[in-house]
Amino acid sequence: MSIWICGVDEAGRGPLVGAVVAGAVVLDSQQPIVGLKDSKKLSPAKREALYAEITSKAKAWGIGEASPGEIDKLNILQATMLAMQRAIQSLVDQMGEWPGEALIDGNRCPSLPIPARAIIQGDAKEPAISAASILAKVHRDRQMQILHEQFPQYGFNQHMGYPTEAHIAALKHYGPCAEHRRSFAPVRELINA
Repeated sequence: MSIWICGVDEAGRGPLVGAVVAGAVVLDSQQPIVGLKDSKKLSPAKREALYAEITSKAKAWGIGEASPGEIDKLNILQATMLAMQRAIQSLVDQMGEWPGEALIDGNRCPSLPIPARAIIQGDAKEPAISAASILAKVHRDRQMQILHEQFPQYGFNQHMGYPTEAHIAALKHYGPCAEHRRSFAPVRELINA
């Protein structure tokens, strides 16, 4: 029986655009990673450096996503749970077996065939969750850079899709792009106006 524990966290629940992304990580105690903490407390350069270290040193890691369409269909909570399930499945595909337990950042756990424990502010308490937080944030930020190249008028490279004044102003001026979440109030109100 496996005693591996995976940490799981998400990025992108609050933005108006793009996928919600989850990371899942099984750390390797033989290859410690210094500096793991909540991704929001790290500079973009530090997150990128840790991303490279995590993906090279972890026993296994996975990324899962739920698309804007899935978010609109399911709701953001259920889409987040789906992204987490997909991240863990990706990790399982690498390891060839399920971890013994999943530690989930937050107050809810996705449905899994293994024990799972929700830990509020887990990204500040559990190194594996911190690592998952970093993977999810870096992956999503990279997606936003790509979206910025496709739709530069919205300034996604500045606000990463969050509902800032600049984003709302661009949304009102240009209308939503294909990657905007139609079920989120600021987007829905524009469509229905």
